[in-house]
Amino acid sequence: MTLRLPFRRPFHWDGMLAFLALRAVPGVEEVVDGAYRRVVALGTGAAVLQVRRSPKQDALLAELEPRAGRARPLVVKRLRGLFDLDADSARIDRALARERRLAPRVQRAPGTRVPGSWDRFELGVRAILGQQVTVRAATTVAGRIAARFGRPLRATVPAGSSLAVRFPEPDDLVEADLATAGMPGARAAAIRGFARAAADGELAKLDDVDALRERLCRLPGIGPWTAGYVALRSLGDRDVFLEGDLGVRHALARGGVLPTPRRVLEIAEAWRPWRSYAVIHLWSQPGPPGRRVTAADRRPSPGSGP
Repeated sequence: MTLRLPFRRPFHWDGMLAFLALRAVPGVEEVVDGAYRRVVALGTGAAVLQVRRSPKQDALLAELEPRAGRARPLVVKRLRGLFDLDADSARIDRALARERRLAPRVQRAPGTRVPGSWDRFELGVRAILGQQVTVRAATTVAGRIAARFGRPLRATVPAGSSLAVRFPEPDDLVEADLATAGMPGARAAAIRGFARAAADGELAKLDDVDALRERLCRLPGIGPWTAGYVALRSLGDRDVFLEGDLGVRHALARGGVLPTPRRVLEIAEAWRPWRSYAVIHLWSQPGPPGRRVTAADRRPSPGSGP
């Protein structure tokens, strides 16, 4: 079964694929030959989904097993959110290009979208794993969690594919011994607490940025950065901002000096109501030439998000 998902130009597809490839959870996701693939949960089973850009139309083509036809509305909704297909990129680019700090970034990558998520719980686990570590380290541990606590895939996969497992559900991690996946005890406890909060479906229903951030910050081990990251990539809100993110601050550094979060917020006022897109531009492209990183900034950081 092939689903056609139209979008409006411009669309920086290569940038979207690069973002997802860097963060792909081993065994659950992969980017191969210009296509994004992942294992998706459909009812009590799972299937492999493959998405690539149409060579002839302004659309993405999503391939799914025919037996998943009854899940078509859900798949379409989630894919449109994952790839931000309803964005009016021309309008967003015009607005952001008026500001001198973003203008060159927009010119280099027109049509940059905000990568969403297939599943908020999966994204939340990955965000917790990404606290104060590199993207590579976070995805490695996420792959271990999937392999140990996920559900084996019982479906046909493309030749040479590494897809093998469905990411764990909340119930799978509530009592899981996550130390076997190689992570600090406090982080393992935070994931179990997040799983307990997600098990009743409450977190999945929150569709307001402030409400979701507030609820997540009440969970042990989850602070403003983690809550903001989940909101940025799971709500489809155009104006989420992460003023304390080190990747954002590095991108805005001048003369080797990182701006304070307060100063970052002041700068970002010019980017309303498209600050979510500003964050992706700042993450995806390097900062100004000659920027000096001080010793205090050499610790691992979430940088461009897990």
